Amino acid sequence: MADRIKSAFGPFTDARDVVAGQDLTGKVAIVTGGATGIGIETARALAEAGAEVVIAARKPDLAEAAVADIAKTAKGKVSWSMLDLSSFKSIRAFAERWGDRPLNLLINNAGVMACPLAYTEDGLEMQIGTNHFGHFLLSVLLAPNLVAGAKSGWGSRLVALSSIGHRRAPMNFDDPHFRSHPYEKWESYGQAKTANALFAVGFDKRFKDQGVRAFAVMPGGIFTPLQRHLPIEEQKAMGWLDDDGNPRAGFKTPQQGASTSVWAAVGAELDGTGGLYLEDLAQALPWTKDNPWTGVMRHALDPEAAERLWALSVETTGAGG
Repeated sequence: MADRIKSAFGPFTDARDVVAGQDLTGKVAIVTGGATGIGIETARALAEAGAEVVIAARKPDLAEAAVADIAKTAKGKVSWSMLDLSSFKSIRAFAERWGDRPLNLLINNAGVMACPLAYTEDGLEMQIGTNHFGHFLLSVLLAPNLVAGAKSGWGSRLVALSSIGHRRAPMNFDDPHFRSHPYEKWESYGQAKTANALFAVGFDKRFKDQGVRAFAVMPGGIFTPLQRHLPIEEQKAMGWLDDDGNPRAGFKTPQQGASTSVWAAVGAELDGTGGLYLEDLAQALPWTKDNPWTGVMRHALDPEAAERLWALSVETTGAGG
């Protein structure tokens, strides 16, 4: 990959260092799931650089605590707004409250991982329903706001958080909601993370000519509330934790895990590009068996699958056609 795009930073850079020296005053960002984990560190880094940041979250106590914490060092205004990505009603209400305000950055950070089989209030399997379809609806409803933000001359960006977990499964277009084949939590998660990457491809294709670019991000291995559904013994069996319960080498802190999202949002090296899968503050290399914990598989960037997923998402959400 001779023309691979890289930043000046290393994989374990703190998100604050990525944006250091930049002035984001006047820019507006939404971070879904911005109350905990890498979401709060993404919001913090952007706010400290002067951006107005709105945390979109479903738990008021966590959101209020996050706003109070970030506000201690923020240069930009920080607030929060209710958003439950497993509810189309909640998503539409969020977009209605947002109104016609221009938006520069939409960081689709929230997610659920490896949960037991469950369905959203709209009848969608919980992992793809929340991680992809919820974010799809939010993004297409806010697309006009991103376009308006791009007219400021700064450009607008959408960042969709994917994962190396995408290697576990491509999209199953025949049965995405596990209605006719047995549910397997990691297959479900893999499909959802593949969908996040494909969504960035589809969104970038549709809005790049209007000044909005989209990127998928693999943040790295980070211990956050995302692991809430995984028993410690399972995490040890997967090699994430050693026998003493300590993270294996290579795991990042939440501050380090937020760095690729922040670079995707503001990195000048990415100007004029889009639809890419980013990892460790660089464009990801193709996945190989020799290095299975990094890289991107072809099925996560397949333009035909991206179009098929977009059509399914329009049908499912009733938006974005």
